[in-house]
Amino acid sequence: MKQKELKQSVISDIQQWPSWRIKLRAFIESQHFQRFIITLILINAAILGMLTDADIMSAIGGVLIGLDSAIIGVFVIEIILRLIVYRWSFFRSPWSVFDFFVVAISLIPASGPFEVLRALRVLRVLRLLTMVPSMRRVVAGMIKAVPGLGSVGAIMCVLFYVAAVMATNLFAKTFPEWFGSLGASAYTLFQIMTLESWSMGIVRPVMEVHPHAWLFFLPFILIATFTVLNLLMAVIVNAVQEVQHNELEQAQKNISHKVDQETNTLQQEIISLRMDIREIRSLLKNKQSSVL
Repeated sequence: MKQKELKQSVISDIQQWPSWRIKLRAFIESQHFQRFIITLILINAAILGMLTDADIMSAIGGVLIGLDSAIIGVFVIEIILRLIVYRWSFFRSPWSVFDFFVVAISLIPASGPFEVLRALRVLRVLRLLTMVPSMRRVVAGMIKAVPGLGSVGAIMCVLFYVAAVMATNLFAKTFPEWFGSLGASAYTLFQIMTLESWSMGIVRPVMEVHPHAWLFFLPFILIATFTVLNLLMAVIVNAVQEVQHNELEQAQKNISHKVDQETNTLQQEIISLRMDIREIRSLLKNKQSSVL
């Protein structure tokens, strides 16, 4: 809803903007400019990776640092242009705030007490999420799915707690390294849920001592791995689809609004033309009557 309100407020305000702001907005939102920024983000991601290699740094470290600084300068100019165009509305969009935060971190000197922020400069790569619409929809869907994910996570916590208590009671004496405590049992069950060495590494050794242990582990795998995890994926996919559906609805509303505006403009022009024709006819009649 906030994104829709922001778009509607911006659209209503654009009509009152001066021409230079409209031209500047068209420039920074054009596909060529967006592709240019995306290309710089990808180049910057490669540079940040090369800056971690000692051999590359010893060979062309100065060039890489210069390119990195130049790209940061372009990012700063882009943010300034967006601030000039949108002004305080810029901070009403969470994507814009994220871009501002990432670029601001890049300007902090990574030395002295701020040296720990050097690692955060890689967050510039995450600007791809705000620049590419398809990625932005996925992220928005994941954020929208947080309440549903919380419910599924609560179900998983209850399941793990019950299974960990049962496993500790059943196998703690014979396999204390895996099931000796509630925490150890929970970690072992998490490994089993990921299907990492679950059969040969854990379940089969346990079944050599407890032949009927499969009656516990197989239902746990079926519930935790194939049911709950798929439910998590279903919640995320549903949220992404809902976000995409809302965007399509908003686009259709914008198109219908533009069509209505154009229709009203045409109707007004037709009415004014009819009035002009009536005036011309009346003038012609007056001239004809005066001639007669």
